[in-house]
Parts: sequence; structure tokens; C-alpha cells
Amino acid sequence: MKLSEYVTYDAVGLADLVARGQVSAAELASTAHLASDAVNPRLNAVIETWPAEDTPAPGSTPLAGVPFLIKDIAVAMAGKRVELGSRIAVGNVAAADSSLMARFRRAGLVTLGRTATPEFAYSTTTEGVLYGATRNPWDPARSPGGSSGGSAAAVAAGIVPLAHATDAAGSIRVPAAANGLFGLKPTRGRISLGPDADEVFNGLAVHGALSRSVRDSAALLDLVHGPEAGDPYAAQLPERPYAQEVTRSPGSLRIGLLTRPWGGRAVDAPVVDATLRSARLAESLGHRVDEVQVDLGVGWEEFLLANARLWATNLVTWIDGFAAAFGRPVDATTVEPEMLASYAYGREVTGAEFVHALAMRNRVARAIGRYFTGYDVLLTPTLPELPVLLGTYAEGAEGADGLGWLRQLLHRSPFTAAFNVAGTPAMSVPLESDPSTGLPIGIQFAAGYGREDVLFRLAGQLEQAAPWSHRTPAVWAGGHHGA
Repeated sequence: MKLSEYVTYDAVGLADLVARGQVSAAELASTAHLASDAVNPRLNAVIETWPAEDTPAPGSTPLAGVPFLIKDIAVAMAGKRVELGSRIAVGNVAAADSSLMARFRRAGLVTLGRTATPEFAYSTTTEGVLYGATRNPWDPARSPGGSSGGSAAAVAAGIVPLAHATDAAGSIRVPAAANGLFGLKPTRGRISLGPDADEVFNGLAVHGALSRSVRDSAALLDLVHGPEAGDPYAAQLPERPYAQEVTRSPGSLRIGLLTRPWGGRAVDAPVVDATLRSARLAESLGHRVDEVQVDLGVGWEEFLLANARLWATNLVTWIDGFAAAFGRPVDATTVEPEMLASYAYGREVTGAEFVHALAMRNRVARAIGRYFTGYDVLLTPTLPELPVLLGTYAEGAEGADGLGWLRQLLHRSPFTAAFNVAGTPAMSVPLESDPSTGLPIGIQFAAGYGREDVLFRLAGQLEQAAPWSHRTPAVWAGGHHGA
């Protein structure tokens, strides 16, 4: 299969070709490797590749035979490195598949490599020391977002049609917005984090994926959701497959419109304009859209402080664990400055402060839950600005402590983290682009706990009304010479 043909299909489309015998999974894997060879040197999205290990039966699942990539954190593939983007974890090899990896295999996906993440996924840009900066395929001088920036750049550039991602404060939705992709953060408890963890970041982090089409994300969630034995809780199972929801009418939804983020930072004019156009699109489709203010349940400073304490204390356990496992020091030779500062901050958090931070999580969840008793959806920009230039993300936060770094992270992405704390699903939809630069602008839609069905119905409708598959970035496997 030629690259120029390969990139025209989404994952469901490629699996259909395999099912009908028009192409083999092995041929798709080979083509994906060629795509990576063609564009990854300009992007640094994929940090390691390997030959296909799995040979799924054609047609056995809606994604059987599709090339796939996993993020270098939170998912373990037996015999492969998982280094969390950190020098302190270099050479860490998974002894066994994690629960999600086993589900990826059962889903028929053919995993061919791992993608870049910032150190410990603790940023919304992907500019780590260990493997270097990942570049945005729309403009290689800019950030692809993070922390799933490697996966996003790989999907946007056509290396694979979808890839694994995680999200603890926006790490699916931020790179989706920066790269013109669809990205849905599932409900807390929708996908198991087992067996090595029951929660990550105390329930703030979830697994998910990035894709070019809505139906690909729906098909994958159908194949990997649900609890494993020993999980502490699980989201209620959906009434029907999410893939079916994509083609169902969402009806007339009550949608709140929020263009000014919690914390009050300014939103760039092109982003506000794009968000208002998306609101008008929703109205044209029969939805009621009202401008709203949404109570966060706590003040912004309390929100920042509690998040910093939760994040930093978790970080301490990860760094100490790798330091002990590999006999490495915790210093500037093994850990980046922002993470060293966060590590030091986390070591000073008391038990009582940690419990108070968990209480913040509850208050935010209750407040966001109350909003969704009156509205079906909340519409916001995903990001307050266009993708930033590489090397500029930390401007103004040089030398910050752990609280200061978390403040910078949420300054860059103030619309997304509330739904991680609340545990509710949210998606970034690539409805818009900046007229002057052509850079993508993502629009976020959030729904109540367990209501991915509402989001997939709405996303399917939006994709039909304002399709984006014709838009391709400057660095694109299908445009490579000889493709």
C-alpha cells in the first residue's frame, strides 16, 4: 500500500480493508514504519519502534490489524521499555502487559512503538531532556502540546490513524487541539489503570486515545472500557456501543458557553472568535446555547494549591521508586529542573494537607455535577491560545517551585483540568483553524459523569456538519515525495 493511499483511511477504514482481504495487517505495519521513516525525523514524535508482534485475525474486531502506538507512560507492554520521559527511568523494561495493553492486543491493534511524553507527563508541552522536543506537524517551530504530544504529532502527520494517550489535566485534549485531532478524555473509572495502580494522580488521570476521526475513538473505547478484577470503582456501562452513538442524533441539547476560564487569564482573540463560531454552529444544528458562568466549587488559588499537592506528592513516590530501583541519585543529572522543584515541594506536603487536597476534589466534582443537572454540555475553547513556539512554554515560570510550576501548567491550559478533578468526560473537536496562520483550534465540549454517549453523538453530528478530514498539516506522510 502506498503512503498516499494509507493516510486517506482512518483506523476503522483500514481494519475494513484487512477484513475484506484487500490488504494484510503485515502490509499495514510495514506502511506505518515507512510513514514514520518519512516524517518522524522532522517531528521526533516516535521515540522507539519495533517489528509487529501480534497477528490478529482479519475482521475479528472493528480495529483488527490497525497499526498503533503507545505513549511512553502508564501502559506497559511486556519486554518493552517504559521510561516516563525521564532519565531516572532510562532502561525500565516492563515485565508483563498492563491490563490496558492486554486489551489493546485483544482489540486487534498492532503496536509498533512508543511516543514521546514530557517527563512524568507533568506538562502540556512535549519538550523533554531525555529524547528532545517533539514538533508540531502544522508548524515544526511550535509545540504539539502535551503531555500526549508525541502521540498527537504521530497521528496528525499520518504515521498511524490513532494512538494511545493519557490525560490528568488536559493531556489528551490539549494536543488534540494543537494538532487538529479528535481527543476524548473518558469518565473516571471508564478504563482500568490496573494492575499496578488503582488510581493515578488520585483519580485525576485517565487513559484514552487521539484520532483523526470520531468513529475511531468510539470504536477503541468500545474495545477497552470496563473494569478489571480489583478495581476500586467503575463507571456505569453504556447502554449501547459508542460506535453506534456516533451516528445517532443527539437531539436538541442544552449547551452552556464559557469563553473566560477559571482563574481569569485572557483568551486570545482568534480563539474566542473560533469558539463563538462553534457556538453558532451548534445553534444552527438545533441546540440551545447560553452564555454561562460555572461554579468551580473552590477559588482558583485553592484549586491550584490542592492540585499542586496531589501532583507533587505522587511525583515523589515515582521518583523515589526509580531512584531505588536503579541506584540513581535524585538530582539534575537524572531529573529536569521543574520536576526537581515539584519533587522538593511534594516532600514537604503533610498528611493533613494531602487529605485537604482530596476534599477539594470532592467539592469540585459536586459543583461541576450541579452544573450538569441544568445543562447537557459545556462548550469552551480547549486552549486559550494558539500552539506556542518551542522553548517558550515556561516563560515567566523560571525557577518556580512546585506550586509555581503547576500554576504555569494550568495558566497554559485553564479550561481542561476541572474535568479531571470532577472525573467527567470532555472532548476536544477540531472544528476551527486560525485564518491568519492556518493553525488548528480545538473546541472543548464536556458532559456529565458517564455521559460519553452524549459527547459521541454530538461529535458525530459536528463532524458531519463541519468535516475536518480534508485539512492536513505541513508535515504529512501522504505528501512525502515518492508516497
